Amino acid sequence: RMNREERLSFDSEAQSPLSPNYGSTGSQYIDDSVFDPFSIRSSEYKDDDATGGLHRSSTLTVRVDAYVNPEEGDPSIQRVRESEELHGSSRLYKLKRRQSGKCNTASHNKRKSRSASLVSNYLPILPHTQDTFFQDALNMAEGTIPQSIIIALVIGTCCGVAAYVYYTILFFLLELIWKDLPKMFVIDEWPEECYWLWIPIVGLTMAIGNGLTVVLLGEPGDLAYTVHCVHESAFVPMNHVLPMFASSLFSILGGCSLGPEAPLVAICAALAGFISRVIFKQRYRNVVRKHTLMGMAGALAAFFGCPLGGSLFALEVCSRFGIEYFEHLVEAIFCGEVCLFVFRTLSGLEISPIWKLAPTEIGPIEPWILYAGGAIGLLGAAASAVFAVVHSKIMKIFSSLGLLDNKFPVPRALLGGILVNMLGCFIPFTMFWGEFEFEVIAKRSLASELPYVWPTTGAIGFEMNATHFHALATGFCKLLAISFSVAGGFRGGFIFPFFTAGAAFGNVLTSVIPTVPVQISCLCFAAGINVAITRTALATTLILSYLSGEQNALSAILAASICSLFATSYTPFIKTQIARSDMDHSLFFR
Repeated sequence: RMNREERLSFDSEAQSPLSPNYGSTGSQYIDDSVFDPFSIRSSEYKDDDATGGLHRSSTLTVRVDAYVNPEEGDPSIQRVRESEELHGSSRLYKLKRRQSGKCNTASHNKRKSRSASLVSNYLPILPHTQDTFFQDALNMAEGTIPQSIIIALVIGTCCGVAAYVYYTILFFLLELIWKDLPKMFVIDEWPEECYWLWIPIVGLTMAIGNGLTVVLLGEPGDLAYTVHCVHESAFVPMNHVLPMFASSLFSILGGCSLGPEAPLVAICAALAGFISRVIFKQRYRNVVRKHTLMGMAGALAAFFGCPLGGSLFALEVCSRFGIEYFEHLVEAIFCGEVCLFVFRTLSGLEISPIWKLAPTEIGPIEPWILYAGGAIGLLGAAASAVFAVVHSKIMKIFSSLGLLDNKFPVPRALLGGILVNMLGCFIPFTMFWGEFEFEVIAKRSLASELPYVWPTTGAIGFEMNATHFHALATGFCKLLAISFSVAGGFRGGFIFPFFTAGAAFGNVLTSVIPTVPVQISCLCFAAGINVAITRTALATTLILSYLSGEQNALSAILAASICSLFATSYTPFIKTQIARSDMDHSLFFR
């Protein structure tokens, strides 16, 4: 190593970070956690076992220095840094690698040992090891393509089995509680005018079970927490699996407007991170993050039956604008394919669309439909903005009552359950997460076609097809049911619930403007609302197009998604959606 007091002279144009030519010759990226201790001035580090990384808490001053190959006597790596303030866990800087020599193993090991005290749970940087496929397959080097294939097969298989177990238990209990038990104990036993009491009885019982889950098993987490873990520690702790499993089952079985997609994402993300860190002994943060994203992609691919859309959703939902963990996209999609195969094989489900929104599919569309789709997407964004404001007010009410603290999970769940089931008694269309209710609502079918809630007519015999106001009320009450479910501490995903609210609004829009096909209005409205909340423009387009079997509607849905994304870019709903900390530049910063 060069003398610490020496400084290298650099050409100002070539070495200035503001220059367009900066690092233009043979530069590569390196994470700032690889700092050598002798290069650091006036900085403070702290280990954080919860996040598995280093966090800077004061100004960091790094001098221009260089590593030297002792055998050849000249620098092999020149590091250029400017003194600046860093806020966040890490950033990327550039190394300019000279072609005159390479660091030998001895000097590299010395530097590694000197900086080892700065690294908490991960090694600092993944070296470039991609030589040939055969060599990497023999070595199973971390982060290489052969290793990614093997681990994706393992993670996809495990997550497919986990999704099958969750799916089997969930739908067995749904049939038992909402179909079999009423036949055994209610029908012909209770007065018919009292049948509707089954809805609050089941709902409040499940609410108590959800609250006790938090008391006995601990905090389950949610989608925002999963996204936070992906950014900060690159994995989801396994101690959240059992609480999330139990809490989400109680939430869904109680008829809350939350679905199984987010619980599956959290469970499979935790399993994938466990497989990466414990079974395959992965040590690099970004490699572990890749495997965690594989698990998330597998869960959504299995759930939606759309591997490309589900995998894209897993990566898009981590950021506010587009896919920032782009380097993991292909492996995540591959894992999604594996998980989809395993899950659908075990469950015996076909891979096909599940909705038929009209007697015939949309044929060739005219170009003006794209503009209509974009406009409908903006209406969906406006609806999501109204939802965000109302939800904020509801959360403040729960907070003022002291119910957002985990010290009182049972009263919180009871209050949320009362509100959700009150809506369900009057408007049964708002019950459950909406995967199977979407078609019923989009077509304004009779309440008797609702798949799970019983009695399907509720307390007052509500029907959507009575008037346009009934359909509009269904959409607004569905959004309220989502908000009450979240405020009540219930666990689940809100993708399908927002889709369902969009279907109700889209149906009303078609009634007002008959020239817009019902498929376009319902799917574009659903996309507009969901993208405004989840920031997943590409995935939402593919998922809605696939589930409806309306391939010709894809362009209009995409227009709706992108317009909604642009319109709500500066009002994120999921606060943990942040820019990557290791990117030089992003549209959004911490």
